Amino acid sequence: MRRFLSILAGLLVVPAQAAESPAPAAYQPARYDLSALPPYVKSQRVTGILRIYGTPLEELVGKLAGAFRAQHGQVRLHAYLINTSQAFAGLVTGEADIGLMGHRQWRNGFQAFERQFGYAPLEIKIATGSYDDPIGTTPGLMFIVNQRNPLAGLTLAQIDGIYGAQRTGGWVNRQWTAAAARGPESNLRTWGQLGLTGEWTDRPIRLYGSDVTLSNWADLIEREAFQGGTKWNPALNEAPRADIGTKAKGKTRDQLILEAVENDPYAIGFIFQRVINANRGYVRVLPLARTADQPFVTPSAQSFLDGSYPLRNAAYVYLNRRPGQPLGAREREFVRFILSREGQQIIADNRLFIPLDAAQVQAELAKLE
Repeated sequence: MRRFLSILAGLLVVPAQAAESPAPAAYQPARYDLSALPPYVKSQRVTGILRIYGTPLEELVGKLAGAFRAQHGQVRLHAYLINTSQAFAGLVTGEADIGLMGHRQWRNGFQAFERQFGYAPLEIKIATGSYDDPIGTTPGLMFIVNQRNPLAGLTLAQIDGIYGAQRTGGWVNRQWTAAAARGPESNLRTWGQLGLTGEWTDRPIRLYGSDVTLSNWADLIEREAFQGGTKWNPALNEAPRADIGTKAKGKTRDQLILEAVENDPYAIGFIFQRVINANRGYVRVLPLARTADQPFVTPSAQSFLDGSYPLRNAAYVYLNRRPGQPLGAREREFVRFILSREGQQIIADNRLFIPLDAAQVQAELAKLE
């Protein structure tokens, strides 16, 4: 039976979202300075029902809805927050005004929308995925190496060289393009090809990862490092994160990746910072650079906030706006509130995501005009 959640008159009777694991006693949530963000100012009075479908973020949506209704008392919000797939299902069928997603929509959802309406949905980023918060969600990716490994850092092109493979093209903005093609000469299969010398020169790179068939993490690497390509190095040691590994060991896939890199000087893997912290992983996290002529950026709450770390995830809302036509008043005001100082503070306090900084907020607000 379909589970409907109605958020009425500022009444926030929604269950708190369960954390994956309790926060360590010593963990202190990051604090973000949001003073540069614009405060919310009503641009018009709105009434009626606003329908939101998508990812089960009941607590966060409830807090945003309650604060929004304090400004617009005659608006009611109706939310069907059962799973991520319902965001685009609701938009395509006309049942939803806003599709809420804890990650960027994959290509099949965009294609379904465009087949139905003949144009692309409006995509608004509302938050950045988490860094190391134990209760955070949609975390960014860390690339880890053994403590003995002297590598200074990686560029996105080098990640492509290690984890990717030759290809005839890729998907960029939902369109297939040969511009993403590359040959086998760009493959990086030994540590010497990354500039290491001595004992490292001819040693093969042994690589680990998870969920590369279809996941937030695969999509992120394919978009940012593979330039839209979808072909992976066949030597990758990969398995679903839901897989606990061998029953004898009884360990998660994340733990197995961490242990593999801890025990093998010639290994590399991608994983989450909270996994490293929770397991006290004895590995080294590599800083990343977008290109060879840009600086390496160390992952941190600050580099996630300001957008300088390349492999971050994000949360989005999607809307159906016909090209050349204004967005509906209710949808526009609610999105403006989410992107305001007050809305972003609610996101920061909730701790599932990291808020946007002022530059990112301005870029997203411009899409509403």
